[in-house]
Amino acid sequence: MPLTFHNTLTRRNEPFEPIDPGHVRMYVCGPTVYDRAHIGNARPVLVFDVAYRLLRLLYPKVTYVRNITDVDDKINARAIDSGRSIAAITEETTRHFHEDMAALGALPPDVEPRATAHIPHMIHMIETLIARGNAYEAGGHVLFSVPSDPNYGCLSGRSRDEMIAGARVEVAPYKADPADFVLWKPSTPELPGWESPWGRGRPGWHIECSAMSREYLGETFDIHGGGQDLVFPHHENEIAQSTCAHGKPFVRIWLHNGWLMVEGEKMSKSLGNFITVHDLLKQGVRGETIRLCMLSAHYHQPLDWTAEGVRQAKQALDRFYTALRGAPETPEPGPAPAEVVAALEDDLNTPRAIAALHERATALNKAGTPQDRARLKGELLAGGALLGLLSQDPDSWFKAAAAEGGPSVEEIETRIAQRRAARAARDFALADGIRDALLREGIVLEDSASGTTWKRSGG
Repeated sequence: MPLTFHNTLTRRNEPFEPIDPGHVRMYVCGPTVYDRAHIGNARPVLVFDVAYRLLRLLYPKVTYVRNITDVDDKINARAIDSGRSIAAITEETTRHFHEDMAALGALPPDVEPRATAHIPHMIHMIETLIARGNAYEAGGHVLFSVPSDPNYGCLSGRSRDEMIAGARVEVAPYKADPADFVLWKPSTPELPGWESPWGRGRPGWHIECSAMSREYLGETFDIHGGGQDLVFPHHENEIAQSTCAHGKPFVRIWLHNGWLMVEGEKMSKSLGNFITVHDLLKQGVRGETIRLCMLSAHYHQPLDWTAEGVRQAKQALDRFYTALRGAPETPEPGPAPAEVVAALEDDLNTPRAIAALHERATALNKAGTPQDRARLKGELLAGGALLGLLSQDPDSWFKAAAAEGGPSVEEIETRIAQRRAARAARDFALADGIRDALLREGIVLEDSASGTTWKRSGG
């Protein structure tokens, strides 16, 4: 089937037709580096990581750009509060972000531009907007004139009053219109700043992504992604800046992932349910479990992060790795199952793709010949790889179970040996006791003429 996406701009699913079939270009808004990434930050990283993997399967060349915002008032406030330098905060936070996303199995983007390295590009775009009559200087600021763009609001579909309220616009005497937004603002001596035609200052947030996407992907490109919270005002403002500066369409397809809740409530520090990726990893939840849990809901829908969801994701991975461990070695993964590819081609339907992996695991467990088992193992691995899953050695996966409170592979094998010895000595009470104890710990023993095998419960 053709690749389709739900385009936020048109509010419908539509076939993806790249500008250049030989080179697909995608931009995704990256982190503002002042604190650890929380699970809401991780969701778009994983959604667009799957999109990137799929596009690389379908097209000969893909350029994926995800920026780092390292100049922002939140960073400035963190530096003042902590007494640390802005450079120290942004470098450390960027490193933490990379470590946490790598733990979730996310591939690095092809290009990861930093805002501070592209100030001249932003200044040039602002100058162009002024020259075209879409921006003006006032009170040391440069502002985009919203009334100058008749298409403003095309992405969010909001009325003018809704947009002003939603943007929480600053009421300032230097604004010609309440909806106008900042492209450049002055910096006091203690704040970061760069020389510009309008004095020493720093860019507004929105102009950063417009300038960086143009630099690496051109004035018009295929896909722009991010969280639903960015639709307005950030992405709305990006469209206005870029279309007015270049006089041509900005992005063909806009993709936005849905909100993330925690146990049915909005995540916030005040509610005590603010969860970072680092917190979960420290608690022993493995990155692959976090990833599968994130992908268990369709990206366009809200995701409710729950302890039960994490448990189910871990159980599903145990099932997959149990099936893989029992299969013969295969030289290399086969082609991804058509069902997995078709699910992802249908607007990144990851729940359906995961269901197809379960079907492959079931077929692998039931396969009768070594050839069929090797083939199905290769397909399961290839389908998992398309979702960023099942890259570990099965034994390594199960060995790590001890860190999550389950018995290690070595402990399980030792107790199976003890049970075998007890049965040989006709001490069936001891043998049954070992079996029952393992079952309480989530380990199911299966006896056959060829010996005893085991699997995690749910496998």
